[in-house]
Amino acid sequence: MTRIELIQYLADFLHVSAFKDYAPNGLQIEGKDEIRTIVTGVTACQALIDEAIRLNADAILVHHGFFWKNEPEVIIGMKQRRIKALLKYDINLLGYHLPLDAHPMLGNNATLGRQLGIIDAEAIEEVAQGLLWRGKLDLAVSASEFSKTLENALGRAPLHIGNGDGKIQHLAWCTGGAQDYIDIAASLGVDAFISGEVSERTFHSAVEQGIHYFAAGHHATERFGIQALGRHLAREFGLVHHFVDITNPV
Repeated sequence: MTRIELIQYLADFLHVSAFKDYAPNGLQIEGKDEIRTIVTGVTACQALIDEAIRLNADAILVHHGFFWKNEPEVIIGMKQRRIKALLKYDINLLGYHLPLDAHPMLGNNATLGRQLGIIDAEAIEEVAQGLLWRGKLDLAVSASEFSKTLENALGRAPLHIGNGDGKIQHLAWCTGGAQDYIDIAASLGVDAFISGEVSERTFHSAVEQGIHYFAAGHHATERFGIQALGRHLAREFGLVHHFVDITNPV
């Protein structure tokens, strides 16, 4: 498919125009016109770009791309090296942030819910552009049991904050740096809230409101959406797809 066809398809499929975001969604660095091989990854770091070059990729699709609000505008140092490599090898870079978090089928929240076996999963549409989700487990489990479920699904042990080892069945979650949605989650009456990152203030919010909180990793909670999107594009358009997971403990 052509670059223009890919951009337009993803703009429609991910409902890009519906979101107010912190970075541009869509094409960020222009490369070759024809797209046959795509590489997907969480963040457009140098290691991902280097691997895409090795794999002869025509395009890289990421969740965390470039040109974030309030970042320095000058192209020097690390940013210069990344962009220089993309331009040298004529590789397109496409980034999809909030649209990929929110997509009802392939988004980070939807795919994390499936990984954890959460049923009746749904976005709370009236909150935060539909980024906060809720659902339940088929059977109530202890906090320590659920912590193990998270570790098995994500390949890393979460940080658990909460009073004791009480039962968990009803949950809310938002992947990535969404720790401050804990207060909304508590107001919903759920037993636990999951996000990727944690802040100092999160501890007090969880303890004082009697809600279990799990910081499961920003990178870890946001690996599944971009993989699902890459597989979808490969099926729909016959593209070669490689997901490259660059290890990140945060």
